[in-house]
Order: sequence, then C-alpha cells, then structure tokens
Amino acid sequence: MKHAVLMACAGLALSATSAMAQDVTLRIHHFMSERATLHAQTLVALEEALETKSDGRIEVQLFAAMSLGGGPADLYDQAADGAVDIILTLPGYTAGRFPQTEVFELPFLMEDVPATGGAFYDMVQADLQDGEYDQTKILGAWVHGRGALHSETPIASLADMAGQEVRGPTRMITNLLGELGAIPVGMPLPAIPENLSKGVITGTALPWEITPSIRLAELVTNHTEFDSAKAFYTATFILAMNWDAYDDMPEDLRALLDAETGKAFSMQASAAMAAADKVGRQVAVDAGNTFVLLDAAEVALWEQAAQPVYDAWIADSADEGFDGAATIAKARELIAANQ
Repeated sequence: MKHAVLMACAGLALSATSAMAQDVTLRIHHFMSERATLHAQTLVALEEALETKSDGRIEVQLFAAMSLGGGPADLYDQAADGAVDIILTLPGYTAGRFPQTEVFELPFLMEDVPATGGAFYDMVQADLQDGEYDQTKILGAWVHGRGALHSETPIASLADMAGQEVRGPTRMITNLLGELGAIPVGMPLPAIPENLSKGVITGTALPWEITPSIRLAELVTNHTEFDSAKAFYTATFILAMNWDAYDDMPEDLRALLDAETGKAFSMQASAAMAAADKVGRQVAVDAGNTFVLLDAAEVALWEQAAQPVYDAWIADSADEGFDGAATIAKARELIAANQ
C-alpha cells in the first residue's frame, strides 16, 4: 500500500513538472522559405533564445512558406483573429491598410538600414501601436536592405524602364515603378518564380538578401544597382502577435518575450538582412550575371521621376486623417536619431 502511495505521488509530481515544463506554445507563421534570412537567422535565433531562457516553458513552432494555409495577404488577420499566435509579414501585402507605415517605403528616403529599422519601430511605439496596428501586439518592426532591380534585359537608364513589366511588393513600390515608366505588377515574394517563368513579369524589385531563396539568379541575368547614399527603396516588416495570446502568457514569460523582441530585435533584423545582401549578390556574381551600376547623374533622374510618389502619398494622407508632410519629417528625424 505504501509503495502504491509513493508511486502515485511520484506520478503527480511528474505530471506537475511536465505541466510546468511547457506553459506556452507560440506558433509563428510567415510567407518565406526556410532558406530566407529572416527564418534561418532571425526567427530561429528567437526560437532558441525563448526556449532556452524560459527553461523550456516556452515552445516556439516555426511555420514557413504559408504552411498553415492562406496567402501572404492573410497573415496579419491570422494574428488578429487568433488563427496563429504570431506572424511575420510585410504590412504592404495588405495594400492601403497601414498608410502611415508607408512613409518608410518612400523612394530614396533610407540611407542607413538598421537606423531606419529602429526608426520604424520607434514610430510604431509612439503612434502606430494604438493606431493602425491596434488589432495586434507589435513585437518587432523593421526594414530590409537596399532594393535593386533584377530583369531579363538590362536596365541601364530611366528610359530602359519603359515597357518593363516589373513586380513590386507593396503599393508604394508599385506606384514608384509606374512613375519610372514601367508596367507595375503587385505580387508577394512566393509568386515571383512562376510569374517570371511564364513571362507575366520581365523583372522584379528585390533586395539581394532574399534572391537565393527563390533562385532568382537562375531566372534573370541582369541586375541594376544605384550609386547613391540613398536607397532606391526599402519595404517594411512586422512581427505581430495576437493580443489574447500575449495577454494570456504568464507575466514572467511575457516579460521574457518583450526582452527578446522590441527595438534591439528590430534593428538586428534589419542589420541581418542588409548583411545578407552581400551573400545574395555573390550568388549572381558566381552565376556570371550582368551588373549595371547607375551613376550619380542617372540616379538623380530617377529620384526626380519618383517625386510624384511623395506628392500623391501626401495628398492621400489627408484622406486617411494624418499629415503626410509632418510624418515624412518625423520619419527622417527618427532615422537621424537612430544613426
């Protein structure tokens, strides 16, 4: 009888230990492949940090390439509705839904990549968390490295953009491509290979970092870069969490999640993407592809042609209920403050 009691007590103790060992499971869903920098480096590092520092009380499950279903444009609502706990996405995949965020995607605005990522996070905390992102808890907000053009035929001047059917990831970037004379085609990253292969598009705007994950150097052989301190363009990213999932976490685990995400995480994500640009570019170099570097005089023509993107965005901001010119000024101040 005594042995049975001891065994029962041991079983209860084991059950309690097992329950404590895993208090929270966080499912993170995104659209990129497991080869992409944000998965292989940023999210895997976050997974390891949360599981290790919580002594196993947090389990992180990573789901790449829309493996839980839906399309990239559905990701934000998946977090807002609680279909998943956390998503990583481009706000621009849901065109027009996050208008103030678009300020960081204005052409020739960004110079320093991590500083711009930090500035975006700062603006989220100051203005956007309780505004256009109020349906989710924003854990991170950042930007990718300098955007480039990748095309079937060389683009060596502004005139060469005419007639090019070029993919852009977001509304701001497709607007930019249109002002530059191209035929803009909006589509998420996973759709690029098929649409290039079928001739639906003749080129795409992308940072170098992500190109190996879709084997872009095998699909097009010409790459256009910009000799300018200012980036041709960038795109914004967010790591967003369902509010109930966040609020239901034990206080100490929620504090750990906050410590492992936030501004430092955001700036590191930007820096990791920018650093990986060199790796992605080298793949195209090794493939023997053609590179075009637009000089300062040519870049000035592109920047002048892009000005209507600013004008239209400022005009649209009034309809959205905010001051676009003031938001641009604030974005620039925040970028400067983070350098």
